[in-house]
Amino acid sequence: MTRIADLELLVRAAELGSLTAAARALDWSPAAASAAVKRMEAQWGVPLFVRSTRSLRPSAEGERLLPHVRQALQALQQARDAAQAQHQALQGELQLALPSDLGRHVLLPWLEEFQQRHPQLALRLHLADRNSDLLRTPIDLAIRYGAPDAATQVALPLAPDNRRVLVASPGYLAQLGSPATPEDLGTREALRFMLGGEVPAAWPLQVDGQWRQVPVQGRRSANDGEVVKRWALAGLGIAYKSWLDVAAELAAGRLVHVNPHWLGEPSPLALVVPARRQLTPAVRSLRDWLHARFAAMAKGELSA
Repeated sequence: MTRIADLELLVRAAELGSLTAAARALDWSPAAASAAVKRMEAQWGVPLFVRSTRSLRPSAEGERLLPHVRQALQALQQARDAAQAQHQALQGELQLALPSDLGRHVLLPWLEEFQQRHPQLALRLHLADRNSDLLRTPIDLAIRYGAPDAATQVALPLAPDNRRVLVASPGYLAQLGSPATPEDLGTREALRFMLGGEVPAAWPLQVDGQWRQVPVQGRRSANDGEVVKRWALAGLGIAYKSWLDVAAELAAGRLVHVNPHWLGEPSPLALVVPARRQLTPAVRSLRDWLHARFAAMAKGELSA
């Protein structure tokens, strides 16, 4: 197998027109450089240089090989740079805005593991279900549901295929039964999440290929997603939640997916920053870390 150092010598000798000068530039002895050229010529079965008493130039075969050798060395250098960048210590502080339910029960342990891998990086977490104003608050990035504002924000997808689902406790469904039709949802206790202070009067569902705004009612509503999930776990009604928020409870059987053939609205999750200049190495590393875990979670390879 040809050594990388030999390839570097080959390129430098062709550039300088002298094997001695190439050896000096690479801190080799002339004898070692000559032996390296002979070794490559023996391995490849072609002469690489045409030599005279005063000069050295690539042979016809050497000229054909040089572009490939340069390309290979460039690719190796890029791989080295990428590996070094990956292991460079991430420093400084990141302030993150996280959704309440997802932040506490899914993101928090993942962020703890990320921080253990990067002990010089400080994380400041702000958990709330309202969207922080990234331009007017000291938040570096936010993890948000829904489509971001492409005009004012830069978004990196984390879980683009996430949807909302109808969920209830096994006990609640055993007592009242699963709604047979969308209209039956109106006769159940809807556990409603308020966004912007508004209590939704209907939930969007795709039934038989058609989107419908299905009316719902109930005595319980909250502006905190975790509270809504707790109500559902307590058997107090049916909730309309992001699948990411309830994946662990569904897997454990603490909640049941109500009529899974009724599709809930898309609820993609993204990491959002106000400007591209704020996509620092720390932000990109965090995004890659979380994206890999959400992908594994979607495949059932990682529990929430």
